[in-house]
Amino acid sequence: MGKHAQSIDKKVINRILGHGKGWVFTPANFSDLGSRDAVASALRRYRKSGLIRQLARGLYDYPRTEPELGMLTPSSDSVARAIAGRDAVRLQPSGAYAANLLGLSPQIPMKIVYLTDGRSKTVQIGEKQIILKRTTPRNMATAGKISGLVIQALRHLGQNHVDEDVIDRLCRRLDADAKKQLLKDVRFAPAWIVDIMRRLGKKEEAELR
Repeated sequence: MGKHAQSIDKKVINRILGHGKGWVFTPANFSDLGSRDAVASALRRYRKSGLIRQLARGLYDYPRTEPELGMLTPSSDSVARAIAGRDAVRLQPSGAYAANLLGLSPQIPMKIVYLTDGRSKTVQIGEKQIILKRTTPRNMATAGKISGLVIQALRHLGQNHVDEDVIDRLCRRLDADAKKQLLKDVRFAPAWIVDIMRRLGKKEEAELR
């Protein structure tokens, strides 16, 4: 191996170690360090040595390990962030996963769905599927905001299943800034969800009086 290749190898491993165990990454995370082929060669060597793990095509992690469980599966959000960074797209948790993140459902689904403004695709990580579904600009207008999470969670539950208990749980879960954000983004929600978002926002206003 030449000195230049050794230098790139060292830079690649330093970046991996710097992020720490649990980091999920793609070759794009090292594009500033050298050519695509040089980065690919470095990642291939570290994968063969067992230091990093290939999760899917073009997707790796520096795995966390537990004495009894061995290598742990990376979090869905870590995988999603790596894909979003590589593809320069936005993602919005959706469906049962959004409900789980807000504490409205106890179950973490085996199929994790994100809405995206990029291409639709499915990534298989162990037994878990991460599904990216292309959607409309309106649905992505609140991507990355608490309002987007609330809208998608309520959509998943459905109007007939959102009762006072669900609204109370949301009220307790959301802080003052989150409730203000809901009021700012009501224009992006279906009419029945707008009513709930306004109720949550008004509860915050009432508590401040």
